[in-house]
Amino acid sequence: MSKTMLPPLALALLMAGCAVTAKHPPVEAPPPASFKGAAEWQRVAPQMAVPEAWWTMFKDPVLDGLQADLVVGNQNLAVALAQVASAQAVLKASQSAIFPTLSVGAGSTRSATPQSGNVQGGVSTSNSLTANAAWEIDLWGRLSEGVKAAGASYQASRDDLAALRLSAQATLMQSYLALRVAEAQQALLERTVAANQRALDLTEARYAGGVVAQTDVLQARTQLRSVQSQLSDTRVTRAQLEHGIALLLGKLPGQFQLPPSAMLPELPPVPELVPSMLLAQRPDIAAARARQTVAYAQIGIADAAFFPSVTLSASAGYRGASWSKLVSAPNLLWSLGAAVAEPLFDGGQRRLASDQARASADVATANYRQAVLTAFQEVEDNLVQFAESGVSLALQHDAFEAAQRNLELVLDQYRAGTVSFLNVSAAQTSALSAEGNVLTLRNRQLVAAGLLLKNLGGRLPPPSTQQ
Repeated sequence: MSKTMLPPLALALLMAGCAVTAKHPPVEAPPPASFKGAAEWQRVAPQMAVPEAWWTMFKDPVLDGLQADLVVGNQNLAVALAQVASAQAVLKASQSAIFPTLSVGAGSTRSATPQSGNVQGGVSTSNSLTANAAWEIDLWGRLSEGVKAAGASYQASRDDLAALRLSAQATLMQSYLALRVAEAQQALLERTVAANQRALDLTEARYAGGVVAQTDVLQARTQLRSVQSQLSDTRVTRAQLEHGIALLLGKLPGQFQLPPSAMLPELPPVPELVPSMLLAQRPDIAAARARQTVAYAQIGIADAAFFPSVTLSASAGYRGASWSKLVSAPNLLWSLGAAVAEPLFDGGQRRLASDQARASADVATANYRQAVLTAFQEVEDNLVQFAESGVSLALQHDAFEAAQRNLELVLDQYRAGTVSFLNVSAAQTSALSAEGNVLTLRNRQLVAAGLLLKNLGGRLPPPSTQQ
């Protein structure tokens, strides 16, 4: 090695002792041992593993088929998958920056020089064949921190894909359950319309016989038309939910039709859910944590800019007038070099970049903590929703049975002429409302169970790319 290369290399190695220390995210406090709303839940929660296809625990083949179509056709998932591929390419590019670059070239130049004094001018030809190599030594960790940041960004994109997939699956589950509830409500309203039509026919017959006043007929007709209007609204709701499911599957509404069924899935068993399991399973939390890693790696990259860059270079080749004799010892040329570059004045740009990186790390940390808080809130909300909707459902069943029995008694009394149709109308409204509330509460309980299962569902496998 040339002695002229020793001073810059010695300076670089001396300063390597001042290399940037990597910055790491702050250590988080351990999660609580249990959820606030799980005291009663854990007494009945079975010990079981939730499959990756967590929705299969509803045991509904139609829902299973829709979820399979979702993964294939959902366009938001297609976008997220392309973003994963882009992040992987960025990661590979950052990894390649650590290695030396090598280039080869060939050229031919023909030039003329004028005569100057006693120097004879003329035409000359110069041919060249060269190879060049350059390598930036990563003494301060700038490149390695770049690889770390790119790797964390790639992992965040994978977690984003998993989180989006889970969110779409949960949305599909909720839309499907809402559609089945709308169908059940439609069947309920159709039965109620038929019953109200019979009541109207009875009232008109009694009015024709002079037994009741015309106000009873008007009241019966009002009751019938009101329920028919609700039935029309329910059909619209069912159609819009079907259109929403088609959109989730990446299909046009006109290309998708779901056979009607007024049956709701059975309530699935939901295993015990503990906070540490939640933090390990939810991909949105993992994505926020990965972005926190990216932000802290950017601090290392910004701090490395305060230190000089050290580059080694080498070139070798041949230069001569004739291609046939180009590769020969007299035409050989080569060079070796080492360079150290350090900006002396940049108007504070490096300091500002470092401050900005630290502020971005604070933002990423706050976003990560917010993601954890949001996840805990969702679970707590659904634990309470599941437990309380079960209690409310039992009470509402009792209220529905009482309303049905009351309607039967009032109808008997109306036929006997002891009450007016106003009593019948009130009893019909109460019975319809009670049965509708049963369906609503059943849907809430099913959705809460599904969202709890979602937090235990499978995630994408870890990346195979070495980071």
